[in-house]
Amino acid sequence: MFNHRMFAIFLLPLMLTFLSCQNDTTGQTEITKWKDGKQSAVSLTFDDSSINQFRVALPLLNRHNMPGTFYVLTGAIPGSKYEAEFVGRPVEEIITETAETPTNEENLFERASAIRFSGYKGTYEYHTRAGRLFESGDVEEAYTVIDEGYRKIRNGEFEEAEGKGYDLYNVMAIGEPGTERITWDKLQTYTEQGHEIGSHTILHPFLAVLDSANIHHELVKSREDIRNHLGVEHTFSAECPYGTEDERVMDHAYELFPALRNRMPHPWLAELNRSSDENPQDPQEEYVQWQRGALSDTPMDTMKQWVDTSLEDDNIWLVLVFHGVEGIGWEPLTEEELREYYGYIGERKDDLWVGTFRDVTKYIRERMNAEVNSSYDGDQISIELTHSLDPRLYQYPLTLKTYVPSGWESAVVQQGEDQQQVEVREDEQGTYILYNALPNAGPVELSSS
Repeated sequence: MFNHRMFAIFLLPLMLTFLSCQNDTTGQTEITKWKDGKQSAVSLTFDDSSINQFRVALPLLNRHNMPGTFYVLTGAIPGSKYEAEFVGRPVEEIITETAETPTNEENLFERASAIRFSGYKGTYEYHTRAGRLFESGDVEEAYTVIDEGYRKIRNGEFEEAEGKGYDLYNVMAIGEPGTERITWDKLQTYTEQGHEIGSHTILHPFLAVLDSANIHHELVKSREDIRNHLGVEHTFSAECPYGTEDERVMDHAYELFPALRNRMPHPWLAELNRSSDENPQDPQEEYVQWQRGALSDTPMDTMKQWVDTSLEDDNIWLVLVFHGVEGIGWEPLTEEELREYYGYIGERKDDLWVGTFRDVTKYIRERMNAEVNSSYDGDQISIELTHSLDPRLYQYPLTLKTYVPSGWESAVVQQGEDQQQVEVREDEQGTYILYNALPNAGPVELSSS
């Protein structure tokens, strides 16, 4: 006679064993907010391409295996095809015209563009002063400054410049005449080490007071030199000088570069620029880009606190901005300060993703435009990862977190011909693995190893 009770008792351990290997989360997959499941991200960016950024700061980054983003002035690099120049009618005509017609809304941009290349020492300063006033909303004062500059030119109050060397070293803040400059060959070597090179224009103008032809020249020709020497992958991000957010400039720049450190308008990204005193923990967006600029008098404790604050939440992208290094460039930091600071960041890499501006931008944009689907057949888990962005620009691997049966001790991840073996981890929801996969590159198959 069949004993139902004994069969039930016999079957129960088998059922428990089977269920213990399964859970409701098996196959559940999410894209982690940051690469490799880190808590937050930081990008170390450098403006102006002064030589000690590469002689001093870059080797310190390499020591900690941390990539940097260097926004270079292509006009300061020997061998560049394109120099800074005025694009337009003869400057002499403009100088003559200023004697009769005051600067106004109709002619400001042309005059502010041309005064940089009048052929005299010191006139570039008037372009810079007018640009700073214009950006702060003091437009009438900007007119006055330009009129003053041209009046002094007409009155012969400036010394004639000898070539373009004076502007090169004084405007770019790259050092005294004769200071060593970075070369394209060395920049190529640095890209091979994982660093990003991006455009900072040709000659660091206030783009907001240039006319369209000269904005175009500064941005397009700088990008072209970078593309020709380093490759198209280094034309993804750029930084327009002085952190400008001028609408006209942004329109020009975004036609040329997919990403700008100046501004990244997304509904899911809160942007706190260097002048902002808002607490980065206050915004509720999915991501917060928090820019901080380290100046010569910034206390080390303050700089370290930026890093600590970024790790207190899971949505902060700390973008650090550096200029001068070891006595060369604007607001320089010392080698000793950088050594201490980069060491502090490097010690926190278990929780902090140190990525180039380009790579972090690609990651978060792909994640916010991605879709992931999974299926489980009792033997292996299949993942489909896609995004809706242009695949010619966005092919950066995303980190996936997939829950697997609790009986798996390790896992094999296969996508196309690429295979990786990953360890199994546990959290309060169950057993899972972390792994990287390329969107739009075919299915990802997970199996127990």
